[in-house]
Amino acid sequence: MKLDAQWITGFVDGEGCFHVGLNSHPDVKTGTQVLPEFTVVQHKRDVQILHALKAHFKCGVVRTNHGDRMAYRVRKLEHLLQIIVPFFMKHPLKTKKRVDFEKFRDVLLLMEAGDHLKEEGVIRIRQIASQMNRDQSR
Repeated sequence: MKLDAQWITGFVDGEGCFHVGLNSHPDVKTGTQVLPEFTVVQHKRDVQILHALKAHFKCGVVRTNHGDRMAYRVRKLEHLLQIIVPFFMKHPLKTKKRVDFEKFRDVLLLMEAGDHLKEEGVIRIRQIASQMNRDQSR
């Protein structure tokens, strides 16, 4: 199944998520591991859409999420920076999710610069991540 770029943008606007996880990790110099992730979740009956996204982007994995939900996930920094970010820069999101994407991109650029390996960088990333995926209507 071939997907149109504008269709992907609209679908991700409704069903996608740009997330930055921060986990305590004693083996990391700063004590915090930064885990960026682009995810699209669907009911297993629509798993073909997730496989089509994977085929389109040529990266990521399709796995069980929870129960009858499946997820397409991209976690590798290189793939996020070289494939996912350029796609959504060329085909901008139309909803408030665009703001989350821009913050996500900012975190990825900080990571590319190695800032996630410094205490000040982790603080900045934590500030950005805390502003993401919030209900803006409240």
